[in-house]
Amino acid sequence: MKVWMLGSGSGGNAVLLEADGRRVLIDAGFSPRTLSARLSAIGVPPGSIEACIVTHEHIDHVRGAAAASARWGWALHASAGTITAATELASTGCHALEAGVPVLVSTFTVEAFRTPHDAACPIGVRVTSTASGAVAAVCTDLGHASDAVRTMCARADILVIESNHDEGMLRSGPYPPSVRARIASRHGHLSNRESAEFSRECVHRDLAHVVLAHLSERCNDPSLAHDVASDRLRGSGFRGTVSVASQHQVVGPFVPRGSRTAAVAQYALAL
Repeated sequence: MKVWMLGSGSGGNAVLLEADGRRVLIDAGFSPRTLSARLSAIGVPPGSIEACIVTHEHIDHVRGAAAASARWGWALHASAGTITAATELASTGCHALEAGVPVLVSTFTVEAFRTPHDAACPIGVRVTSTASGAVAAVCTDLGHASDAVRTMCARADILVIESNHDEGMLRSGPYPPSVRARIASRHGHLSNRESAEFSRECVHRDLAHVVLAHLSERCNDPSLAHDVASDRLRGSGFRGTVSVASQHQVVGPFVPRGSRTAAVAQYALAL
């Protein structure tokens, strides 16, 4: 399994997963033109992608999904609530995902789980390679780590987790009080501190990468997010790497290591 962050943040989100030469996306929050450019940068033809899983209806996750599906033949998957809320998905024949019910998508077993966020029916995704057994958990846009989030992110080889804001920068930032309250709420976004504490809970022998995602460009700093996570993981037994996804460029690939694969772990920090 290989995982690339094509981009992550309020301007757009997309995660590429590959195993056995087959590929799926999680979210298509960029225009088809931008998606094509990001994929071309790593030598991936857009038409080689078999499916896209949409986590929720907010524009930074769904922007290009319907158009890309029409252009390149991607099968779309989302929760029933997301399909209803994002009306453009309904006309694509989007497949409904049910939390807790594993489905086969391309060469991956996909398990959706509910996330606490202010959307119709948002999900995180646990993806397992049917060939190697390697697991990637992708969970952004959540106000706290619920029991479902904890269960489904446990024992992942690659953890993609939101680290949206620094709490002090949010308090003194440019947003009005109502927006600051929404971001900091239990159905908003994880802070660096909350993300780091959750990442520490997820440490186990085979955890190779913690990838920090969905950073605010106004209320966070990549180096700060990286340092907070690294400091919290110190002494936990974590032997992997901490990386930071970028809004503007591709970061990766991230590959499992240890007993499930012989791939060598790498370090990546996009500034």
